[in-house]
Amino acid sequence: MKLALSFPYLMNVILVVLFMPQLSYIKGSITNYSMGTSVYICYVTVALYTLAESIVFIHSWKNLNRHKQIIISTYLLITIGVTVYQMLYPEALITALAPTFAVIGAYLNMENPLYIKLKKYNNEMIMGFATLVENRDDNTGGHIHRTTAYVRLLAEELKKRGFYKEQLTKDYIENLILAAPMHDIGKIAIPDSILQKPGKLTYEEFEIMKTHTQRGGKIIQDTFGHLEDDIYERIAYEVATHHHEKWNGKGYPDGLAGSEIPLCARIMAIADVFDAVSAKRCYRDALPLDECFHIIEEGSGQDFDPVITDVFLDIREKIERDILKNETKHAS
Repeated sequence: MKLALSFPYLMNVILVVLFMPQLSYIKGSITNYSMGTSVYICYVTVALYTLAESIVFIHSWKNLNRHKQIIISTYLLITIGVTVYQMLYPEALITALAPTFAVIGAYLNMENPLYIKLKKYNNEMIMGFATLVENRDDNTGGHIHRTTAYVRLLAEELKKRGFYKEQLTKDYIENLILAAPMHDIGKIAIPDSILQKPGKLTYEEFEIMKTHTQRGGKIIQDTFGHLEDDIYERIAYEVATHHHEKWNGKGYPDGLAGSEIPLCARIMAIADVFDAVSAKRCYRDALPLDECFHIIEEGSGQDFDPVITDVFLDIREKIERDILKNETKHAS
């Protein structure tokens, strides 16, 4: 891929050098400039790369947050405008401004202090919401931190192996990690008598408990719908609403099956179930890790996406190291 992307540039350099003797120098009204085959080759190369960037940008649009959509689209429009103007008026030499635009674009996209500060406050608010819910449920101490760690390990490994590569962009994974702590936010609307019940729930109680998925989705829409971060809101909504859906369609709340279930919810489902069986609860001890991984393995193709399940089982050593690290941290 890298070779294919570099090929037009390498050919451009070779052809420009070969045709340099044919360049003719023209005296313009503003300045002197050169024209010839080498110049036209540069124009074609710039046009090709700009077209490729535009195609990739459009293809990735839905996985970028609004901030990056605005910055990248502005940068591309300026680049296209400058290139077209330069072709029409060669003596203008305004392409010399391109490095300036690139530096400004990089600064706005990566180093804007105000954007970073707002993002930090947003992250802290999200963790505050998630911690509030966890503190109401005595059964799930540390649940959000452990499940978020599993989600991070799993998403990064899926990306590394090339699975779901169109969706698992860097921004998507960052948003998923940030959304993971919100998966049980709907439990804030569940009565304490059900949420903190030490024994098995009755049918009626379980039906009420199941509503935390839909309530969670609504809370996220109502709370985060005005932050102008559509990608995060969508992922957080899908994680909260659909993390109890099952691959075979027998989950809730909507009975989605297979790839109908959003990818983020499929990843969250495995992390959530694994932590539910591997962590100690007030009504039972944690199950042995062998049994926990066996439960995940048995759920492949039934409860869980088989591809994601296989990757989760393959990174068992990383998962166990993370568990050990958390236990050591809490013990100290």
